[in-house]
Amino acid sequence: METGSGEHPARLRVGVIGPGRAGTALARALARAGHRVVAAHAISEDSIQRVRDNFGQARLALPEQVIEAADLVLLTVPDDDLPGLVRGLAETGAPLAGRMLVHASGRFGVRVLDPAARQGALPMALHPVMTFAGREDDPDRIKGTCFGVTAPDPLRAVAEVLVIEMGGEPVFVEEESRPLFHAALELAANQLAAVIAQSADLIKQATEPPSPPAADSPPSAAPVPGRILGPLVAAAVDNAVRLGDAALTGPVVRGDAQSVATDVAALAVASPGALRAYLTLARLTADRALAAGLLRPADAMRIIDVLGDK
Repeated sequence: METGSGEHPARLRVGVIGPGRAGTALARALARAGHRVVAAHAISEDSIQRVRDNFGQARLALPEQVIEAADLVLLTVPDDDLPGLVRGLAETGAPLAGRMLVHASGRFGVRVLDPAARQGALPMALHPVMTFAGREDDPDRIKGTCFGVTAPDPLRAVAEVLVIEMGGEPVFVEEESRPLFHAALELAANQLAAVIAQSADLIKQATEPPSPPAADSPPSAAPVPGRILGPLVAAAVDNAVRLGDAALTGPVVRGDAQSVATDVAALAVASPGALRAYLTLARLTADRALAAGLLRPADAMRIIDVLGDK
């Protein structure tokens, strides 16, 4: 069970509605900062067990009871469920006045909390730019992590303090910019993860023996895709974060049209889905390399010709 150590100058009673991976990690980080998790609303057996494992003193309760018991309530439900949850809390007469309502969705700002704010709730959007796996060390991942913060002007300082207390770094995002901010994070993390997983499948396909070895042949284990990709991807991400377009590399940036054509041909046979992703990302790479002066216009034309309209 997570407990705060010592006294906190403004100790808050924390409630959690939707104690999934993110909600649990944030609640544990708040507990580490000296606040106290007092109540949670959970539906699935996994979520109920998370509450019991991490917040043994917190009681399981209905959403309106969680609101009543807490000073700060984490609304960490799936994005599509958040508007309905807020409307339901407002319509059922939950005691919202004076309670801090915090959601962790990257997609929404504070406008989604308007039904509750009209009844006196204090709305904040605190989105950690991090992925959580439900592991014991999830709260440690928050340390040094940026949070996309949206809050009304009177609450900006409060939102900033909460993020800093959890170990994060607040980055203020205007309400109208939340969708773009969220899309950028999706592109960098979720879509990148899909690309890496697809690449791992292709490496496995390329390195597996074409047929079972003979009975008298010595065993030879195929390389593990993760072992092959790990150092390469880690270096690529590190370079891209630090250097931006200057980190672009590979046959597209070199203007090596024949190598790109070989890639296209191989993927056309192995995986049409991977080919579509390759073509889209190769065009993006060519555009950025050309704009950054890393790729000559004549070479860019040859690359685009190879990519074509497949």
